[in-house]
Parts: sequence; C-alpha cells; structure tokens
Amino acid sequence: MAANAGAGAGGSKIRNAKLVLLGDVGTGKSSLVLRFVKGQFVEFQESTIGAAFFSQTLAVNDETVKFEIWDTAGQERYHSLAPMYYRGAAAAIVVYDITNAVSMSRA
Repeated sequence: MAANAGAGAGGSKIRNAKLVLLGDVGTGKSSLVLRFVKGQFVEFQESTIGAAFFSQTLAVNDETVKFEIWDTAGQERYHSLAPMYYRGAAAAIVVYDITNAVSMSRA
C-alpha cells in the first residue's frame, strides 16, 4: 500500500491503496465498483470508455484505508491503456464471465 496520507478519525493514519479492475467487456467490472462504492446496481450499464475513477474509504483492522479504484474499459481498443492504470496498484481484481471462457483469456 502507499504511504500514509494524513490523520483520519480518532487520529488514525489514512493509508491510500490503488485498486484496479481488469477484464473483458461486459464482465461486470463497473457493476462491482458501483455496488462497492455507492451500494447501487444498474442492470444495463453502459460500457466504460478508457477508465473510470472511484474512491471508497473503509476501516480495515486499526487503519483507515482510502481505496483509489480504477475501473478499466474492457474493449480491445483500450487494452494498450491498461498498463497506465495498473502501474503502482496495490491490488488488481480480474473479472471474467463464468459462462464465457473466452472472457477469461482476454482478462
């Protein structure tokens, strides 16, 4: 995780963690992020263009962690941009469609 960024509630440190979602188009990356960040589910989500940025702050053990979340586009034409988004990430979530084996190979 990245260096501490400042004090949070109760004087605890806030730790920043870059998180990136990778996977084929239509696998549900944006749906997962929207559910995590906003508690929403949209049945017909438009495709992400390039990437979308979200943040969510959570208490994890005795620390406050601010997740900086990059939801990358799954279309082939945006694959060359992916390294720019996942560089420096603390974690990556690879999303694929269990009913479509090809989506795993493109993730």
